Amino acid sequence: MSDKAYALFEEQQANRGIDLAAVKAKLKALKVETPSWGYGDSGTRFKVFKQNGVPRNPFEKFEDAAQVHKLTGVCPSVAIHIPWDKVDDYAKLKQHAADLGVSIGAVNPNLFQEDDYIFGSVTNSNAAIRRKATDHLLECVDIAKTVGSDILSLWFADGSNYPGQVDIRARKTWMYEALKEMYDAMTPSMRMLIEYKFYEPAFYHTDLADWGMAFNMANKLGPQAEVLVDTGHHPQGTNIEHIVTYLLDENKLGGFHFNSRKYGDDDLIVGSVNPYELFLIFYQILDASNDKNPQIRQAANNIAYMIDQSHNIERKIPAMLRSVLNVQTQYAKALLINLDEVKDAQERQDVLGAEDAVRKAFEFDVTPLLHAVREEIGVPVDPMKAYLESGYDESINVRGKGGASW
Repeated sequence: MSDKAYALFEEQQANRGIDLAAVKAKLKALKVETPSWGYGDSGTRFKVFKQNGVPRNPFEKFEDAAQVHKLTGVCPSVAIHIPWDKVDDYAKLKQHAADLGVSIGAVNPNLFQEDDYIFGSVTNSNAAIRRKATDHLLECVDIAKTVGSDILSLWFADGSNYPGQVDIRARKTWMYEALKEMYDAMTPSMRMLIEYKFYEPAFYHTDLADWGMAFNMANKLGPQAEVLVDTGHHPQGTNIEHIVTYLLDENKLGGFHFNSRKYGDDDLIVGSVNPYELFLIFYQILDASNDKNPQIRQAANNIAYMIDQSHNIERKIPAMLRSVLNVQTQYAKALLINLDEVKDAQERQDVLGAEDAVRKAFEFDVTPLLHAVREEIGVPVDPMKAYLESGYDESINVRGKGGASW
């Protein structure tokens, strides 16, 4: 990093009333969880394209995830998906993660890849299948207890394709009954994050189709249940930052699954299609973190930032690195918003002044800032370049093809 470039950037921000020391402290505190499944083979509805070097088991997934944390310094935990990451000894997996310098993060149940779930899992009209699905949720609570995870992240594919196919109201009741049983099994330190998606794989109705349904379910369950926002799970044109703000104000925003989309749930690299949206999400969170209400401040500072992507054609580790770096970049830009300037313009009803106060932060090149932060935490200033030169990508090719997939 050029000391001259950073000095110029520092002077520039000081003139705007930005405390760069505080900005750097928040950047260093940012933590982004990567998903185990993001390191495995994945695909579209048409095909899974297998790559050389893909992890063959959960232990190798953690080895790859550890590379991302080693190079960025901001990815200390790895989400697991059961049964994709099912092992005989979870304590052994936990120790393996610790030996690599990372930990096991959110536990994600899988209730969408068995033949029994063709007509739903916890909302299936067959009581025996509902029982099987609920038992799997309870199994994941037990796994979370074993590995020391405090987050259970839930997404359900349950829904229907045609009018009249199912009893929607009955399914709402069955969903609550299953989640209530799971909720009651959690320890006081655990949080249940309820995800929603408006369509796919169901095309007529989805049992948890939007943030309002997830919010209502979380409210009914209790304070340990919150909403998880997946940035790819909305209709075109949805104002996601508005949803984020509403949930923050209700103290019900639990976390994110970050990815990017152009048309549907595309699972593209974070920030690759609409980086301004990601920036605006962080703006609302940072604004809430400065609220006079301590509950809102606490909610804004207790968000689980997680990546959820399907890297179909990209090399897995470079794709994950790019996502993490894009998150870090947009967070850094949002930290440069002078919130006092925004508030002043809002109070004066200065429409363009308020918009300018937000937008101009987005337009800064934060490379000198990110390089300085990375130097200070002891990671490469250019993590992608460091990875490509490390030889790790070549070394894992000995695994061959046919690794873990979903």
